[in-house]
Amino acid sequence: MFSVRLQEVALPTSDRDVDSLVTWFTDTLCLVRKKGDAMADYGMANPVHRLLRDHIFASPEIGWDAQMLADELALTPASLNHHLTRLVEAGIISYTNEGKGWRRYYLRGGSISNAVELFSVQCKIIIDQRMSLLQTNWTRTDCRLALELPEEDTPLLCLGIVDHRPLTPKTSESLLSQWLGDFGLLGERPGKESEADSLSCKLFEILISRNAPLSLDEAAQLLDGPKPRIGRILERFRASGMVERVARTDRLSISLWSAMVAQYQRRGEDWMLKKGGFNRILNETQQSKLIQKLKKGKLKVGDVESLLKDVNSKQQMLLLNLLGGRLPLGHRLSGETAEDVTRRVNERLDKVLRRMRRVAELLESAQN
Repeated sequence: MFSVRLQEVALPTSDRDVDSLVTWFTDTLCLVRKKGDAMADYGMANPVHRLLRDHIFASPEIGWDAQMLADELALTPASLNHHLTRLVEAGIISYTNEGKGWRRYYLRGGSISNAVELFSVQCKIIIDQRMSLLQTNWTRTDCRLALELPEEDTPLLCLGIVDHRPLTPKTSESLLSQWLGDFGLLGERPGKESEADSLSCKLFEILISRNAPLSLDEAAQLLDGPKPRIGRILERFRASGMVERVARTDRLSISLWSAMVAQYQRRGEDWMLKKGGFNRILNETQQSKLIQKLKKGKLKVGDVESLLKDVNSKQQMLLLNLLGGRLPLGHRLSGETAEDVTRRVNERLDKVLRRMRRVAELLESAQN
């Protein structure tokens, strides 16, 4: 079964250092679980690193006997089998049972570049096939905001890609929870999060059906869960490329009202007219009505919305900026349709795959 976890990693600084290039591969494919911020050997003594550097990548045309690898790497058969199985599942190596005795493992395609190309094709096909479940569960309709602002701090991609398989009998999982787990949206060790009624599954179900972005406070209220935990789940969702965090321009009137009330109480009418942007953006009628209501302490969100209905969203954003206000952030699926989300994930995946092709070329060049 094809099963891999991809992590976006910056290209290595050296294009001739084989150890750096191999480390980049193991980090990108999440083949080594690092403990602590740094390791004394920088991971170069790790069995997977040595297996790839000294055997699989060094001699891609050779089939390596498992018993011989165990002796050279000083590993027990069980430990070696664990590492080889992960590489086979990731689609980088394969094996043959020809003849008698131990399996012989080899690099797919006969070269690093060919192995990466085969790997890339499998990733793309599986993504396209498995994202069809999103289409089946999609219920969003009108999800565009009046003013669309792009996501600013996009996290690095972290995505699981796993072949489809049927649910096991008498399992507490659902098709959706299994799907989320396979894409890495439930974390590295899901545990109870893989159950059909887990917090992660309920949160994703809300995002599939909800048009407006979901704020952290709203999510905590709807799910009756702790905000820190919900925040961590949403960050995992964002790292997959399926979910984005955007400014909630649908709450622009509320943010303007809050900023106007706060700044009037703090700085007064003269500041509001000059530095607060009233003279710059609003006409005299709008200015006077807003100031009058602020003086009486009767300004409401509905008043702001009705008085500024003729002011376009970009000008309202400028006014909010001049007043020192900020829009709240919300999370939503990263597309208006399931096809848009699939395209977004594929674009993020393509970036990682292009880097893999580049590192494969550098490895082959460094070893020649």
